[in-house]
Amino acid sequence: MRVALAQFTATTEPALNLEVVLDQLAKAAAAGAQLVVFPEAMSCSFARPRAEAAEALDGPWAAAVREAAAELGVTAVVGVFTPGSSGRVRNTLLVTGPGVETHFDKLHLFDAYGYAESDQIEPGDQLVLVEVNGVQVGLATCYDIRFAEQFKALARQGAQVIVVPSSWAPGERKVDQWRLLATARALDCTSIVVAVDQAEPLSDDSAQGARKPTGVGHSIVAGPLGEVLLELGPGPELALIDLDLDSVAQARKALPVLGNSRFSSSLDR
Repeated sequence: MRVALAQFTATTEPALNLEVVLDQLAKAAAAGAQLVVFPEAMSCSFARPRAEAAEALDGPWAAAVREAAAELGVTAVVGVFTPGSSGRVRNTLLVTGPGVETHFDKLHLFDAYGYAESDQIEPGDQLVLVEVNGVQVGLATCYDIRFAEQFKALARQGAQVIVVPSSWAPGERKVDQWRLLATARALDCTSIVVAVDQAEPLSDDSAQGARKPTGVGHSIVAGPLGEVLLELGPGPELALIDLDLDSVAQARKALPVLGNSRFSSSLDR
């Protein structure tokens, strides 16, 4: 499977972000990508109140992505905000392409380092896998990467690849944590992890806000034995990688941690 990592920084204007998504979808498709993964909050950055940017999955923003993905023959995974309840919204991954249509609502909310995502966002409650070109792809979002049980549960349900769109908040040792978590989760569940972060914003981009999650770049692909297959730098970039799915089966035969585990999670049920 050829996967494109679209590492870009979202603005607070959905229309501008849509232009970037459509442009990068076309470039990725021209390069032979089957799956194109964008960051979390790609429809609108966290610097804007989420309710102002929330739009239903049958709204015009998602419809434009859906139409482009179908026309180009690729599957897109892109972070958006969708309406929730009680004044909050959902932090959602739209997954759309030829014969593919689903979404995932972020399970674990980033209430950490003095920030409270749950003030504006309500959590999802379901694991989601989707088949893309015969490959089982699990879905996770940003802070979810800190929770090994979610990744193990996805793998037990058949995920060979797990994508993790993110808007990783910067800070001391945060890039190191990001890299470590991506490789650890891949090793935990003997799957390929494709973690795509927003690019690091320009230092003078005051619209992002000093304490808002933005991005640090360093999108990473980790193999099923924890090896780093690809890591980007901090800036905007579209990168492609051909995933060897046989490596997943080989890793699970050599290191059957999923079967050997004597613990299970409520997420497995």
